[in-house]
Amino acid sequence: MKNSWNLLLGVFGVPGQVGDSSPSARTYRGAPPVLPLDSEPPPRLIVDPPVPGPLARRLAVIGYRAENLHIAPVFGPNALDVSPRLGHIHVTVDDLPWHWADASGEPLIIKGLLPGHHKVLIELVNANHVVFEGQTVEFDIPA
Repeated sequence: MKNSWNLLLGVFGVPGQVGDSSPSARTYRGAPPVLPLDSEPPPRLIVDPPVPGPLARRLAVIGYRAENLHIAPVFGPNALDVSPRLGHIHVTVDDLPWHWADASGEPLIIKGLLPGHHKVLIELVNANHVVFEGQTVEFDIPA
């Protein structure tokens, strides 16, 4: 059975196995893109104003995107050494003393807002929750 397994591995080109002389993936593609790089441009946060229509239904839909940072649900100090850089956002509504983390990369949807003026702080943070930058979006929910 062992000889059959080695033959099978050789047929499918698994590097380093019996009968394989094909170059590795690294030869063609270079280093994996999840290894630390010497330098990367700083992350940048782009936030859109809320979509106007849903505000009348007490619903804020706020799109955002990050540049030079991949939004992903990966946390902790070991994730700081990964490239491309990993992170998520923190969201604070109306200067409340608490916030929540979001790692979906999808637009924010905040519902049940009371009529009046509101502000939402969106902060781009690294995997260890250190803030790179933030933007505040202000809008009004009609009565």
